[in-house]
Amino acid sequence: MTLTTISGDTPARFAFGTMQFGGSADERASAEMFEACRAAGIRHFDTAYVYTDGASETLLGRFAAVEREKLFIATKASFPGGASRHNILTTLDESRKRLGMDTIDLYYMHRWDADTPLEETFETLAELRGAGTIRYIGVSNYAAWQVMKAQATAHGFGTKIDVIQPMYNLVKRQAEVEILPMCQSEGILPVPYSPLGGGLLTGKYARGESGRLATDERYAKRYGEAQMHETARALADLAEEIGTDAATLAVAWIARHPSRPAPILSARSEAQLRPSLAAMKWPMDKDLYDRITALGPTPPPATDRLEEA
Repeated sequence: MTLTTISGDTPARFAFGTMQFGGSADERASAEMFEACRAAGIRHFDTAYVYTDGASETLLGRFAAVEREKLFIATKASFPGGASRHNILTTLDESRKRLGMDTIDLYYMHRWDADTPLEETFETLAELRGAGTIRYIGVSNYAAWQVMKAQATAHGFGTKIDVIQPMYNLVKRQAEVEILPMCQSEGILPVPYSPLGGGLLTGKYARGESGRLATDERYAKRYGEAQMHETARALADLAEEIGTDAATLAVAWIARHPSRPAPILSARSEAQLRPSLAAMKWPMDKDLYDRITALGPTPPPATDRLEEA
């Protein structure tokens, strides 16, 4: 399998994030979501060393074992330990044990580490790639300038960054300014997380229901702006108008971006996951894409020369 396989015109262009495995989704719920993803054609599964204290990697490895060669498995270094050689080697070794896999298809630096020289990080990753321990290199939560700085260092060791995992959804569109154009220009695959904005874009808050935005201070702050909630309500109204689910439109809208992202779907149960899976086959034409885009503010260009936008 190659990155071209994932980013091409197939259902496999979508990914599934297993952050809930072993946490808010118990083993049975996790297995049901894994099977639903496989039935829908998803092959790309994303986890991380820190998710649910290792349960996410352990459960994913168990589910994936039967058809390992058909799947594309991504995990991330432990971000509390930074991007040092020691942390990469130590946590990757543990991740491989949890997953029961000798080779990791895609290995991410989970966050930018300003305290570790890029040379140390990417020399280590180049060695791992050369040894076949990892197949592709990714970075998560990097700014565009950080990616390009790291890419220059990676090239010096004969390797490269293949993938970036940014936050991106209808109410968090900063990636449109520099990250997604960078991906188009430099041939880097964007694999965005949080397509539903912590549940905001499912429409449940507009219906008076509750969720992470009410119980998790981080999400409450991240999605607390009034404009975001106005956009979410408008999306829910549009979904009702055309007879679908707001979550379906939110995910399909991301996938329609010209940079051809591979959105990471996630949920706590198979039932909750269904509207996102439906986005894989949703006919998102340009008119609908533009209509959804207009529901919220477009971020200004990086140069702030608005007259040229």
